[in-house]
Amino acid sequence: MVVCGDDGLAHRLAAELRGVYGEQVTLVVPASERTVRPPVVVRARSASALLDRVVTAAAGLTGNGNGNGAVTAAGEPPNGIRLMEAAEPNEAALAGAGVERADALALVYDDDETNIRAALTARRLNPRLRLVLRLYNRRLGQHIEELLDQAATLATGGPADGTGFDASTTVLSDADTAAPALAATALTGTSKVLQTGGLLLRAVERPPAGAGVSAAPGLATLALLSPTDSAGLGGDQGPTLLPDAAAVRDGGGRTTVVLEQVSYAGPALPDGRGVMPWFASLFSRRLRWSLAGMVGCVVALAVALWLVTGIHPLRAFYLTLLDLFAIDDPAIGQSVGRQILQLLSGLAGLLLLPVLLAAVLEALGTFRTTSSLRKPPRGLGGHVVLLGLGKIGTRVLTRLRELNIPVVCVESDPEARGLATARRLRVPVVLGDVTQEGVLEAAKIHRAHALLAVTSADTTNLEAVLYARAVHPDLRVVLRLYDDDFATAVYRTLRAAHPRASTRSRSVSHLAAPAFAGAMMGRQILGAFPVERRVLLFAAVDVGGHPQLEGKTVGEAFRAGFWRVLALETATGGNSALVWDLPDTYVLRDTDRVLLAATRRGLAELLGRRTGSRG
Repeated sequence: MVVCGDDGLAHRLAAELRGVYGEQVTLVVPASERTVRPPVVVRARSASALLDRVVTAAAGLTGNGNGNGAVTAAGEPPNGIRLMEAAEPNEAALAGAGVERADALALVYDDDETNIRAALTARRLNPRLRLVLRLYNRRLGQHIEELLDQAATLATGGPADGTGFDASTTVLSDADTAAPALAATALTGTSKVLQTGGLLLRAVERPPAGAGVSAAPGLATLALLSPTDSAGLGGDQGPTLLPDAAAVRDGGGRTTVVLEQVSYAGPALPDGRGVMPWFASLFSRRLRWSLAGMVGCVVALAVALWLVTGIHPLRAFYLTLLDLFAIDDPAIGQSVGRQILQLLSGLAGLLLLPVLLAAVLEALGTFRTTSSLRKPPRGLGGHVVLLGLGKIGTRVLTRLRELNIPVVCVESDPEARGLATARRLRVPVVLGDVTQEGVLEAAKIHRAHALLAVTSADTTNLEAVLYARAVHPDLRVVLRLYDDDFATAVYRTLRAAHPRASTRSRSVSHLAAPAFAGAMMGRQILGAFPVERRVLLFAAVDVGGHPQLEGKTVGEAFRAGFWRVLALETATGGNSALVWDLPDTYVLRDTDRVLLAATRRGLAELLGRRTGSRG
């Protein structure tokens, strides 16, 4: 695996590939990236040791790029990440990194043009190479993906030539890959999720039977953790991945790891599609009370006219309306009571005119200004407060609403790109500077379930979180911070100050790295979950062309310790959905597409690829 980049995402991606997938990685960075600041890597399995080894290796490098594309190789440190320096990813740099012999290349520079130029060069050097590009322009990314795939098909004779090579091209963006993890972190406190079929899935540990906790079985049993001895320490047996029913039944006191769906079970926001919610959003609270008072006054005058004159109630109501709009004849020669009621009705009509004028002006102003954004309803609680409706905030908002999670947004810019999305989704928005007093209170922060601070300013996110914790000490908070070191320091400090509350401080590179790593392993790979010292991969695989699956039942296709079919993917109206709880007697057809969990060795055998250093 070759990773080329100029920021923290490159270092985290390299560590993810090595620490989770066990791949041999070559990391290519500019000289200034190494000399200005040592790389910060993700804490995968052996987090602190991996960090120490990578930083030590970077600190021991010598030599600089000459600014003309020169490459300086630094050897291969013991952790399996080979560091190189290159001023730019030109042909010489890519050749020096071994792209011609590599399985996959990730280009994660902050500049779209640099990534595209390097991708075109890499495709020419190695047509069978898997490419993963980081592009901010999604429309351009779709065209580049099609172009590079077509070039690979013409050069190799097909997208896969039967020798285990997958010459696919995948274009990703930070915002799209980080949004599901941010949404899951706000909901469950963990960013280790799997997104597929419109669902968010996570792996959770369930205590053994008889531990005093009744747990749901989940969607599937993924693993049995290492047995513990009398001192509570793990034994040398290691975890059992993808066990069969007999192993689960005989597991004894071993903790199980099950797959479950991330969902929200709290109160929901009113959809605002009824008559009264629409009326309430159109007029202010004071105007609604004024209109209600006028209606009550008219009813009272009609009842009084009915009692004084003894006429039919409907006729009394009709005459009252005529008097209200001053279109009835004067009550000359009638009783004094009738005359007094006619005068009072005329007075009520005069008072009604400014109320109607205010209603018209307010309704027109509602459609012309940003006041059409919904306000947080009274009594709202258990919701997520989302700070910032920029590129990432808009993606997070869309993902939260897809999960039916109630959200209240806070945005200081009335022209922010995400306001149109919030208006379309009918999400309440508070316009104001989050650092000003009263803004978070207007978002009902004291009754919120979580706070997601994803503005582009680290200090703004931190200030908002500190203020929210002062108002609601047990609030779950998730911060988006650009700097990895700063994110780590903030996380440790907040955890020490509020040990009982859930705190997550994440950089976008930390959240995006798993998705980029999965794409480097192949388009089939949807994600991975570490299980102690091993890892489980999740992949979407077409049954056709795989004799281990085609024509077999789900029970026959299951191979304990290697792979297991979890769900069947179906397409309805252009949207894909997953069918869970497949019976063991279901026969897999060549046209089916399934979601399966597999070990690294099992997936390599299933897809006909070689395995890395660890299976």
